[in-house]
Amino acid sequence: MEGAAVDHLAHERIRAEFDVEAMKIAWAGSKHAVDVADRMARLVASDPVFKKDNRMMLGRKELFKNTLRKSAHAWRRINELRLTEEEASMLRIFVDEPGYVDLHWGMFVPAIKGQGTDEQQKKWLPLAYKMQIIGCYAQTELGHGSNVQGLETTATFDPKTDEFIIHSPTLTSSKWWPGGLGKISTHAVVYARLITDGKDHGINGFIVQLRSLDDHSPLPGIVVGDIGTKFGNGAYNTMDNGVLQFDHVRIPRNQMLMRVSQVTREGKFVQSDVPRQLLYGTMVYVRQTIVSDASKALSRAVCIAVRYSAVRRQFGSQDGCPETQVIDYKTQQSRLFPLLASAYAFRFVGEWLKWLYRDVTERLQANDFSTLPEAHACTAGLKSLTTSVTADGIEECRKLCGGHGYLCSSGLPELFAVYVPACTYEGDNVVLLLQVARFLMKTVSQLGSGKKPVGTTAYMGSVQHLMQSKCDVLTAEDWLKPSVILEAFEARAIRLAINCAKNISKFPSQEEGFSELSADLLEVAIAHCQLIIVSKFINKVKEDIQGHGVKELLQILCNVYALSLVHKHLGDFISTGYITPKQGALANEQLRFLYAQVRPNAVALVDAFNYTDHYLGSILGRYDGNVYPKLYEEAWKDPLNDTVVPDGYHEYVRPLLKQKFTVSRM
Repeated sequence: MEGAAVDHLAHERIRAEFDVEAMKIAWAGSKHAVDVADRMARLVASDPVFKKDNRMMLGRKELFKNTLRKSAHAWRRINELRLTEEEASMLRIFVDEPGYVDLHWGMFVPAIKGQGTDEQQKKWLPLAYKMQIIGCYAQTELGHGSNVQGLETTATFDPKTDEFIIHSPTLTSSKWWPGGLGKISTHAVVYARLITDGKDHGINGFIVQLRSLDDHSPLPGIVVGDIGTKFGNGAYNTMDNGVLQFDHVRIPRNQMLMRVSQVTREGKFVQSDVPRQLLYGTMVYVRQTIVSDASKALSRAVCIAVRYSAVRRQFGSQDGCPETQVIDYKTQQSRLFPLLASAYAFRFVGEWLKWLYRDVTERLQANDFSTLPEAHACTAGLKSLTTSVTADGIEECRKLCGGHGYLCSSGLPELFAVYVPACTYEGDNVVLLLQVARFLMKTVSQLGSGKKPVGTTAYMGSVQHLMQSKCDVLTAEDWLKPSVILEAFEARAIRLAINCAKNISKFPSQEEGFSELSADLLEVAIAHCQLIIVSKFINKVKEDIQGHGVKELLQILCNVYALSLVHKHLGDFISTGYITPKQGALANEQLRFLYAQVRPNAVALVDAFNYTDHYLGSILGRYDGNVYPKLYEEAWKDPLNDTVVPDGYHEYVRPLLKQKFTVSRM
């Protein structure tokens, strides 16, 4: 994306065997998307207010105030330039600093749109869109996160005043973690136990004002603040994750989100004509966004690691020749190239999830709920899988960059610290996989009933074939056939699922079986989710993709992604009886050939992500590859180097150096 006077990676870029500009379109989804991203990235990179290279050295208060300044400036620019919603969203992505606006737009607004009545949306959304109120999403509590049904905050209806009384009855009922809550949000969608006439009706959402719109002070009965410093320098410490307690706070009855259920003036709880399943639409939207974010984060880390691996040279010098580029070592390729392929795979499955969200929305509006359980399981599993792989992948990229990867100026430590919470928020990854596994066990149990599996479980309809078939790979080249790869993943997934279902049936109760075999169930869910990603990557390659060599390179990356998983989970594929050890060895052999095909294209493949140096925030990942002079230059910017003799020398070091030892007698 950026040019330089001297391009130290030019020798790598001229080796590319494909049209990089066309690959940018394949990555972004359209020429329009490329253009929008390019304009917004350059707009941010050229604005000094959005400078971010010093944030890891700032104290918490200064760091937070700087984030507020950037958020206000971004909003000003959005309005001055009259940016579209798409452009505004892209601009916020490239500002690249977690802040209260993320939860306002990402959770507060969607919650009102998904759970509010038409009247409630008309009242609250215009205020939120103009940022005349700032909202957050207050669900998680000190004592409960994944177990939403265990939340303790109460909302008790008082028919005398036509109000709900929001209350925190215990310390563990304190809302804990909501982003934007700590210092900024004026309002929150608060999730609490709905109680009318002494009866508990479960969890519901309520719009609650937290702070005065005049002086920003907390309203009576509300205790609110920040939960403290989090992991990493800079990183997620730009976000004011908060704690919130209510002491019998009263709100009007009409501030209960009532799209799905209502409480009448008399205090009667009634279910709406609108099915409760509509809430799944918001969940699918949020999770497809998280998968999309996973591809962004992993691609950033991979971009840094690939470029630096091409710059860095170690060992292998003979007869005065240059040392070997680190990227040419097979051990580096076997760790790095599967992550490169994964970044592309996650991007394309994220695109498919956007389609799924639109499909689910249309079906919900037509009162068709037939695909909802499958869509819920699919998005839960993909959220879990992609975020776990991305978090681990960022850390692997840091290690692939050697010692210099540990420097904050590499961009990787902060990227990891910012990203890793994604493994927990919007559903703990292990809990989500167990939900997927339960759905798969239910699907398996219905296979003999005549009910056909739908969507991503449709392969289970071919259970007899997949349980009996054997892999027909005879040569390493056979592993390049999409049909061979797909059936291998289908057979592994269905066999693991059926074996697990059989083992669960041996226990006195299903719940005991689920508990004892939970580790096996995780493997079943992972196999299913990996199959989804492989199949969507294969489908992407089948599309009419323009540009010289682009389709061919995507096919190579698809094969790398699939066969690297075969290599990693070879025990599954062999133990389920679908492939033989010999066929597994042929898959590994083909994988080595594929790495050799990726190698000359590696730098160009990460160039296709189209990231500015500002967005990458990494000296090691600079577009021009001018790493060493910039690392040296950056070192001198550290505050410790403001003085030659450090503060504290005269108090603590000089006395040590000048001490006179006396020999004591024992």
